[in-house]
Amino acid sequence: MGAMSAWHWAIVLIVLVLLFGSAKLPGAARGLGRSLRIFKSEMQEMASDGKNDAASDATDTTAPRELPAAEKPAVADQTQPTDKKTA
Repeated sequence: MGAMSAWHWAIVLIVLVLLFGSAKLPGAARGLGRSLRIFKSEMQEMASDGKNDAASDATDTTAPRELPAAEKPAVADQTQPTDKKTA
């Protein structure tokens, strides 16, 4: 009951070939392999980023930087009256 025997794997393989066809299986396996490689490299990069962030936080003794001031919105020219009456 615990592990799958060779007969179980053979049945699984036959079912896969019947469902997807023998032409599509190599392409699917290639795509799965590429996806796993990308996932593995991204996980390693995330782990190294976490270590780099922790190291930089421990050594950062500078004062926090000031954010740039937001630009003021343009104000419409109010020199002319907005209510003009024509006679």
